[in-house]
Amino acid sequence: MTINVLSVSLGSSKRDKRAETELLGEKVIIERRGTDGDIGKAISMIAENDGKVDAIGLGGIDLYLWVGERRYTVRDALRMARAAKISPVVDGSGLKNTLERRAVKWLADEFEGEPLLSESHALLMSGVDRTGMAQALDKHAKSVTFGDLAFAVGIGIPIKSIKALFFLGHALLPIVTRLPFTWIYPTGEKQEKCTPRYPKLFEEADWVCGDFNYIKRYAPTGLSGKAILTNTTTEDDVAMLRERGVAWLVTTTPVFDGRSFGTNLLEAVIVSLVRRDHGSDYSVTDADYEIYLNKLSLKPVARKLTN
Repeated sequence: MTINVLSVSLGSSKRDKRAETELLGEKVIIERRGTDGDIGKAISMIAENDGKVDAIGLGGIDLYLWVGERRYTVRDALRMARAAKISPVVDGSGLKNTLERRAVKWLADEFEGEPLLSESHALLMSGVDRTGMAQALDKHAKSVTFGDLAFAVGIGIPIKSIKALFFLGHALLPIVTRLPFTWIYPTGEKQEKCTPRYPKLFEEADWVCGDFNYIKRYAPTGLSGKAILTNTTTEDDVAMLRERGVAWLVTTTPVFDGRSFGTNLLEAVIVSLVRRDHGSDYSVTDADYEIYLNKLSLKPVARKLTN
């Protein structure tokens, strides 16, 4: 049996990738296809592949943004998800709440490099799309700043507590989730451009965490000695971070054929494996994610980029 999963992304098609691997005794084909910010094209691609792949991931967009245990649905992402009638559609939020908590705890308990998370100040680019990481950083880092207002809204006010993050999330997300997603997140060609924003937030941080497209677009060119905790990186991204002086790159998802894929694609793989074992009508739970993460023995991948 071969498992096929597809990530349909609003991101740049220059980042497309196909890889094959073996997981839990099954051959798995994983593929990421970008639509350069074209939601109509993404909807068509999802509809064309519905039923032909075991699961579909939504890339470059969140279906849900979370504030603690409450979730808010992103309207544009819902339009995309509804194009599939047969194949399950996931956005990575199930794994963000489990895998990324594990990654932060691993950094606190097992990471042997410098800087140590427990002695460091962390900048999380956006907390509302990574509640698990936000809560884990709040617990394990020396201090943390949330960049939701600065990088998603364009207001240079740092959020210094998770309580404030949740308060603002409840206040703003009912409005933000109804806006065109391209207004609040870099898609298509915007992902290839670097337009530094609020460099002081990066200067104050030892660890820069969260969505790589935000990091790539808004980080200053000088990141000497910084550590990055993120998910999707290509070989070109790694070379760029090395040129900027980044000391450590830690990815929450495994590397396949030189590439770490997004949480949406890894979640699609896990959903496919769970449905293989329990049937196509089975509803995947948070406990299932934990069980299959253990079965797959997935751990963060840490790479030292400078001597």
